Amino acid sequence: MSDFRSTTVLMVRRDGKVCMASDGQVTFNDTVIKSSANKVKRAGKNDQQVLVGFAGGAADGLALFTRFESKLDAYQGNLERAVVELAKDWRTDRALRQLQAHMIVANAEQSFLVSGNGDLMQPDEEGLLAIGSGANFALAAARALFRNTEMGAVDIAREAMAIAASICVYTNDRLTLEEI
Repeated sequence: MSDFRSTTVLMVRRDGKVCMASDGQVTFNDTVIKSSANKVKRAGKNDQQVLVGFAGGAADGLALFTRFESKLDAYQGNLERAVVELAKDWRTDRALRQLQAHMIVANAEQSFLVSGNGDLMQPDEEGLLAIGSGANFALAAARALFRNTEMGAVDIAREAMAIAASICVYTNDRLTLEEI
């Protein structure tokens, strides 16, 4: 998860709510190019709310987002089938294998981390996933908050991302938060 010097995306599931948060920093080598990018998007039709967050190359992430949306449509909103098919394509397609990104996708019931290695993972019972260069910091903070407070998903995501931003130089505190 920390191979990319990119961004941080965190997904928190608690009490029937799902929150996905990302920082807004875009870097090129050791230079900050932009500080307010949106790396969390909504996908699916109106009744199929799905959150997608990506870390890695911006163009690669957007290409994967577009491919995921088409899979979601092709499988009538079946999130698990869409991510399995995306992971299979990502692993076997010569052009897709070159993309440098990770994705987290989540709806009200399920969450998945998808990578170009063909990895497809679901979170432990705590319902936490993170990707990007600040993933380990955000995930550790979110686990501590999840286990030791009664905070909701949005508050855990916001505070954990603030902690990650204070540690990781590739993560800033200009957050995008989406909730379902």
